[in-house]
Amino acid sequence: MKSTEIRTRFLEYFRRNGHAVVPSSPLVPANDPTLLFTNAGMVQFKDVFLGIDKRPYTRAASSQRCVRAGGKHNDLENVGYTARHHTFFEMLGNFSFGDYFKREAIGYCWEFLTKELKLPPDRLWVTVYQDDDEAADIWLKELKVDPKRFARLGEKSNFWQMGDTGPCGPCSEVFYDHGPGIPGGPPGSPDEDGDRYVEIWNLVFMQYNRDGQGVLTPLPKPSVDTGMGLERIAAVMQGVHSNYAIDLFKNLIAATAKLLGTSERESHSLNVVADHIRAAAFLITDGVFPSNEGRGYVLRRIVRRAIRHGHRLGATEPFFYRLVAPLIAEMGDAYPELTAARETVERALRQEEERFNETLEQGLRILEDGITALEGDVVPGELVFRLYDTYGFPLDLTRDVALERNLRLDMEGFEREMAAQRERARAASSFKTAAVGGGARAAVETAFTGYETVRDEATVQAIVVDGQDRSAIRAGEEGVVYLDRTPFYAESGGQVGDQGWLKTPGAVFVVRDTQKGYAHIGRLERGEIQVGARVECQVNEAKRHATAYNHSATHLLHAALKKVLGPHVQQKGSLVAPDRLRFDFSHFVPMTLEQIQEVEELVNDEIRRNSPVETRLMALDEAMKSGACALFGEKYDEEVRVVGMGEFSLELCGGTHVHRTGDIGFFKIVSEGGVAAGVRRVEAVTGPGALEYVRGIEDRLGRIAELVRGGREEAVAKVEQLQGRLRGLEKELEGLRAQLASGSGSSLLDQVREIKGVKVLAAQLDGADVKTLREAMDRLKDKLGRAAIVLAAVSEGKVTLIAGVTKDLTGKVNAGELVNHVATHVGGRGGGRADMAQAGGTKPEGLPAALEAVTGWVAERL
Repeated sequence: MKSTEIRTRFLEYFRRNGHAVVPSSPLVPANDPTLLFTNAGMVQFKDVFLGIDKRPYTRAASSQRCVRAGGKHNDLENVGYTARHHTFFEMLGNFSFGDYFKREAIGYCWEFLTKELKLPPDRLWVTVYQDDDEAADIWLKELKVDPKRFARLGEKSNFWQMGDTGPCGPCSEVFYDHGPGIPGGPPGSPDEDGDRYVEIWNLVFMQYNRDGQGVLTPLPKPSVDTGMGLERIAAVMQGVHSNYAIDLFKNLIAATAKLLGTSERESHSLNVVADHIRAAAFLITDGVFPSNEGRGYVLRRIVRRAIRHGHRLGATEPFFYRLVAPLIAEMGDAYPELTAARETVERALRQEEERFNETLEQGLRILEDGITALEGDVVPGELVFRLYDTYGFPLDLTRDVALERNLRLDMEGFEREMAAQRERARAASSFKTAAVGGGARAAVETAFTGYETVRDEATVQAIVVDGQDRSAIRAGEEGVVYLDRTPFYAESGGQVGDQGWLKTPGAVFVVRDTQKGYAHIGRLERGEIQVGARVECQVNEAKRHATAYNHSATHLLHAALKKVLGPHVQQKGSLVAPDRLRFDFSHFVPMTLEQIQEVEELVNDEIRRNSPVETRLMALDEAMKSGACALFGEKYDEEVRVVGMGEFSLELCGGTHVHRTGDIGFFKIVSEGGVAAGVRRVEAVTGPGALEYVRGIEDRLGRIAELVRGGREEAVAKVEQLQGRLRGLEKELEGLRAQLASGSGSSLLDQVREIKGVKVLAAQLDGADVKTLREAMDRLKDKLGRAAIVLAAVSEGKVTLIAGVTKDLTGKVNAGELVNHVATHVGGRGGGRADMAQAGGTKPEGLPAALEAVTGWVAERL
């Protein structure tokens, strides 16, 4: 059973049992600073369990994408080396919010595993918390689980809690026995850490609230939180021991091997790359980009680890981004947001790989030389520090290489070198010379002049190159420049940092980005700039103005959304760039087309009104009393900047804006969609960007008009005519297929053989699709009576097989086994019910011999 079918069956099973099927939430938890990533299915329901959030349902099911690669839940170093560790995985879960409890949860679990998935009960083991007699009785007395496959375990294994205090309760786990060929003992035994017995489902019963003294108080509404890893259950259903052998990974591994030109099909490195492309692509889809801190740093570690393993497999140029397409082929149907973000994901991964490749090759060569010269099994701390400090080689990659060679790092020596480096920096900063140390950079205070001007003059206060303080930056070097004053806006509040130039008579520093602390990040194109030099600051005006159009438009958009959708609308995030704006807001259902159009009209009305945009500095309390809109959860100073646009909008904001709303020109929404439970996202364009967008629509409309051979005004009518013709042709095709199935049924009767009173037919039906084969199968069963039938068709080099057995024969001849036997001859496999089964193959040249073998195979079973 393929992973997609398992996911679908799980969700449909719980839908039939009254559960609301809820989409996966993003990997970045909404409004939850306690978590780095969504690491379990219950994360999006955390506030529901705590009683803070109310939903229109009391039971839910989901397939939640999760990442465990940072913070408390960090499996990164095991990924690729074990059978079941992943950075990214999918968690199937069903949840009850004060609705059903243990009996129903256990019953659903057992029925799904043994009836829906048809797992043999004698391969399933069950554990409960040692004091949970209620759960034990349900398993043993009601479901009749064999006591020999049942264990009571302690708090460490079978008691769950959200934190040191709060909701908690016993849990019950179900394990699958992979068989005696795999080492390991059952749960609770000394050998339980082996791979034979694998936990596939955990049922958590939130029954108590734990206070600060550890006292457990029964909850008024006990709840249920369950989780079953899709990859683990897929391994069970597909008869493999390792998760990396399931369909989701096999195709990614094959694509990686083909891309890198390696003949290997089983290696740690292939596993690492296949796992990491999933985590990296989904994290970028959810708005995380490689960086040096927080979530972005974890993503950077994942990407760079994958790149290094690609190098081990022979990669000599950027490859990782090219795995996005195979990933979308595997998971794009289940997660369409991944498909939509393809271009962004590929661009981000390629840029990161190109950046890293500059340092990777040199660092690896130095590390390999150091390891070759080792006399023991410890990599010296001095070498580890030199790689980290001089070459920017990540510490965890050095650790990975050492782990593969059964070496360990001298971390004490590394820390000594780090301490000495910090001491050198402190010593340098105590002297007011041309060499500026780290302490001096931290002390730089920059005055922002960008509200009034986009040009200014300033003095260079500090320069950083490769993470180190420098007295000067030279042509060709990339670095960071700090000034005493600047017109460059530093990225904040969703608005991107300014770009532009810092110039002296003999040098030009191109500012690529401006970040927190007014760090001017870029490259010196020519000349040399020293600390203390006077520079001319020039912001890229075109991009600043375009950014201002979009930023001011977000304020108008926010106000319009409140008017159209209601006062519950709150900003949940934004991106303001020169080419577009993105605005996330609280709302619980998709916007209708009418609502989108009404919002556009309100914003454009205000633009045409050409209201003045006024800014005032006010005390925070005064600003709030005036009705200014503030962002929920944002920390503000006592004095705040208030931006007003006529009587339409009033918000706290530190960004740059237009002088009058008319400067925005034109506002156009290009998309609206959901990004999390209760959070919607609008993307829009303004000014020249909006004009370009409309021209693009006109170009596409013109192309459509050309294709349907009409004018633009006629395009819709022409397309409707084509749709009508298409529907007619489809009906005609259906009729022809029915005739084919019926007519072929008559001619096929001549090919029937009889063995011991059973009619056996194995034939190829040219031009038939699956539906036609099934219709022909039904007619043939009716005509032949007691029969075993195999029908085949070939299309575009692929074989489709259907086997049918009349119900009075299924005790001796199984259609699933029959179709699998035939499929092995054509390079495929399949399965299904005892009376009807389907398979496919990729070797049509083997089909004649495969069909010829059917009669003998059936005869053996009779």
